Amino acid sequence: MIELRRLTKRHGEVRAVDDLSFDVRPGIVTGFLGPNGAGKTTTMRLILGLDAPTGGTATIRGRRYADLPVPMREVGALLEARAVHPRRRVRDHLLYLAQSNGIPRRRVEEVLGLVGLSPAAGRRAGGLSLGMGQRLGIAAALLGDPGVLIFDEPVNGLDPEGVVWVRTLMRDLAAEGRTVLVSSHLMGETALTADHLVIIGRGRLLADTGLAEFVRANSRDTVVVRTPEAPELAHRLREAGAAVRREPEDTLTVTGAESAVIAKVAMTHGIVLHELTPHRTSLEEAYMELTRGSVEFGASGSGGLGASGGLGASGGGGR
Repeated sequence: MIELRRLTKRHGEVRAVDDLSFDVRPGIVTGFLGPNGAGKTTTMRLILGLDAPTGGTATIRGRRYADLPVPMREVGALLEARAVHPRRRVRDHLLYLAQSNGIPRRRVEEVLGLVGLSPAAGRRAGGLSLGMGQRLGIAAALLGDPGVLIFDEPVNGLDPEGVVWVRTLMRDLAAEGRTVLVSSHLMGETALTADHLVIIGRGRLLADTGLAEFVRANSRDTVVVRTPEAPELAHRLREAGAAVRREPEDTLTVTGAESAVIAKVAMTHGIVLHELTPHRTSLEEAYMELTRGSVEFGASGSGGLGASGGLGASGGGGR
């Protein structure tokens, strides 16, 4: 269990993390989401004792990370996979970490096999590809067989096979009763991996809920309808209480009426339908709607940088 209570981190006048409270429970994968600058990485650094909070607490099984006697046996983390001396060989890097935490040498070979790096064990870390570097970082996180795992963008640089492998690994670790916190910008992957979501924006908590519940709460399910009698059908659907938006090529987007209701209205008034396609809100769409006002760096529009010739920033926040 990871517990945050009113956790705050200021950088001058900017609150990178702002009065943040939530729990990460064992047995499920918790997806940690937020726009760039939301404070996700800063929050993880505070949990791991790499930054000191301005206020509040972050504890792991009731203790601060700094108070854990053998931290790698209790907490595994991947924050920056490339934070390895480039001249150090893969096996030697893991062996050094194992020896510093009293972990048996055989565990090094086990995690090398688990992440698929046994053939590269003698290579220097500086010569690894981005994806292989990610695998080395994951191996280091798993080295102490910890009950709590924290991963910051673990699929960066991985090929499709590697992405599926990480997804399966996260779910398997949670199924073993471990506490798993995973940050990601990939909504599709999060939808396939996470059971629970914690979403922050500008350092503040925006949502702390189950994935399915979040999508339902932020959904506006629509139906795409195509008919040669679009104006007439739009009129009849509005009479029935639906919201209708006209689209090009005899197409309507309907909100507030299910497919069966639309079909019945069309049949009652003798209107021919060429298409009737329900559209359910995705995690990405629900997330974008929730965080719309919390994006720190956003494009001002399509087709160039605009008059300012650069990026627009709307406020402070942490990494």
